Amino acid sequence: IFPESLRWLMATQQFEASKELILQFTHKNRMNTESDIKGVVPEMEKEITRRPKKVCIVKVVGTRNLWKNIVVLCVNSLTGYGIHHCFAKSMMGHEAKMAITHNFYADYYTMAGIALASCLAMCPVVGFLGRRGGLLLFMILTALASLLQLGLLNLIGKYSQLPDSGMSDSVKDKFSTAFSIVGMFSSHAVGSLSVFFCAEITPTVIRGGGLGLVLASAGFGRLTAPIMELHNQKGYFLHHVIFACCTLICIICILLLPESKNQNLPENIPDGEHYTRQPLLPHKKGEQPLLLTNSELKDYSGLHDSAAVSDGISENTTANGMKSM
Repeated sequence: IFPESLRWLMATQQFEASKELILQFTHKNRMNTESDIKGVVPEMEKEITRRPKKVCIVKVVGTRNLWKNIVVLCVNSLTGYGIHHCFAKSMMGHEAKMAITHNFYADYYTMAGIALASCLAMCPVVGFLGRRGGLLLFMILTALASLLQLGLLNLIGKYSQLPDSGMSDSVKDKFSTAFSIVGMFSSHAVGSLSVFFCAEITPTVIRGGGLGLVLASAGFGRLTAPIMELHNQKGYFLHHVIFACCTLICIICILLLPESKNQNLPENIPDGEHYTRQPLLPHKKGEQPLLLTNSELKDYSGLHDSAAVSDGISENTTANGMKSM
């Protein structure tokens, strides 16, 4: 149903398959192959004899920065989709106390509406703050909602038991529902944005493998939901605490990711290695940036050779410029 990625075929030097795919596109779109102004097809025919160079995802282990980026995004997707069930279970648990709203379809449409709102809000946030900034913002919201639900609500529950507090259990339930909605909103954005972010910073030759790892981590995070159901919700609080701690770790790790906004997609592994970490906030005008880009880095490889040559010349000359005998 879906054709192979032409970009991946070209990056892995599978020119014969690329030519067939281009001809298939031109035939379906009823285009004339003679209108190829840039001469793409003739150039590909010259390179058909070249051997394809497929790259395995295992080669990421030998890189310096690329494997760290993929691991961070895997942990983010696992945490986002894993803690999403905790918020959903908390929200549905409080709604179950109300006989009118306890309905399967109501819960389903509520979660679907929150997911849709999360996707709609993710687009302008990422466009304004960038990929890394948007992911960091949603992860901070997830951590705050989780910590407030775990700590503040327990404090409110103890305070509501006092006779003169004037606070009922309904107030605690309302706070818990509000934190659950915010947590579901932000955690869904974290999981989705991790997948899209991985597609941008992973090179074309191994993009499928990188996306597979992130999606597998997301599936493993979703797997915690039926596991909790099988154990009749035993250890639910510990489950939530573990994922809340993971959100704090993810906040620190997100700062290590590069920013892919307004950047070209990397084609091979060396291009992916050039995606280095940039400052989160842009530097002011006239201020020297702390981290230079690759285009601004200077080559000092010949500095040692020039220094050795100058030392050799100085040994053969005296202080007044005359050569020694």
